[in-house]
Amino acid sequence: MKKFILIITALMFNSFSGVLFGSTIGLSPLESIVGANAVAVALGGFMPSGALCEGVLKEIWTGEMVKALREFLAGSWLDGIPDNSLLVDNDVIHLVDVGVDPDVLVNNTTYPIPLQVLDDAEIPIGLDKFQTKVTPITDDELYAISYDKISRVKESHSNSINDAKFAKAAHSLCANSNTAKTPVLTTTGERDVATGRLRLTPDDLVSLKEALDKLKVPIAGRRLVLCTDHVNDLLRADQSFKEQYNIDRNTGKIGNLYGFNIYEFGNNPVYTSAGVKKEVGAIADPGEFQCSFAFYPKRIFKATGSTKMYWSAAENDPEYQRNKVNFRHYFICMPKMMDAGAVVRSGYKATA
Repeated sequence: MKKFILIITALMFNSFSGVLFGSTIGLSPLESIVGANAVAVALGGFMPSGALCEGVLKEIWTGEMVKALREFLAGSWLDGIPDNSLLVDNDVIHLVDVGVDPDVLVNNTTYPIPLQVLDDAEIPIGLDKFQTKVTPITDDELYAISYDKISRVKESHSNSINDAKFAKAAHSLCANSNTAKTPVLTTTGERDVATGRLRLTPDDLVSLKEALDKLKVPIAGRRLVLCTDHVNDLLRADQSFKEQYNIDRNTGKIGNLYGFNIYEFGNNPVYTSAGVKKEVGAIADPGEFQCSFAFYPKRIFKATGSTKMYWSAAENDPEYQRNKVNFRHYFICMPKMMDAGAVVRSGYKATA
């Protein structure tokens, strides 16, 4: 009787898993059910214990994770940035650095046309590695597994990875400090009494636009990613911004203003009062605040590498009898060239 119950449970588990996975690749429910149980038999068993169904389980969970990570990018401020994932090999991308584009001669009358050598160089860049902490799943939970459990684990891990990816991307798109090709501007508004922070003004955004103009950044398609402090500053100071402020909670997009497609992001990099960018995830000390940044998508690139599920079976944990799972994901986003954008950080005035 016990064996019969286990077989029925196994069939139900594999059938459900098959339908879940099959739906992601366009299979019908019947094809998915038959296929999942066939794979389980080929692997030597039905239940997800030890190695019996581990291959099927990992395939489903990894597929769901990849899908969730991909969907999170849609409509966000990273959406539409040129994707060079096809160039990734073993989680390393090899980009050809062509320096500058060739000069264009207009109505040329001088021959021979001058040579302009483009110094090509293969530059290997390792993708950033994002790893989640381990989640324990008991045998009881696994045998009675449902979509709710898969969904909850997938959602929590994918959210954590995406949060880290976006924070790292924002950090990469912001200059370390102010230079001619990487302008870091400072806000000029009234002083916030509680923090000493100088508020962002509409004039500061005009200055940001001017900085991009001087870099000859194309006008169409510019993006501005505001930190929450600067969003609140504009809500106080700019009526047109206030009227259109209706943030898309899924993407962070606000609207268009000052020639920018505007987004809001809560984890922008922190700058010191001297105008130097702090490390990813650094805590702001007194006088230090998050920045906002603008960029031109076509001067940026992104690339996605492998996603892998790590699994430890309960049979290897006799003390707690629990399975363990976590994920590793590779991704990178960074400028192709230095003059890809500009930053505006909050100024600081200790006393009024």
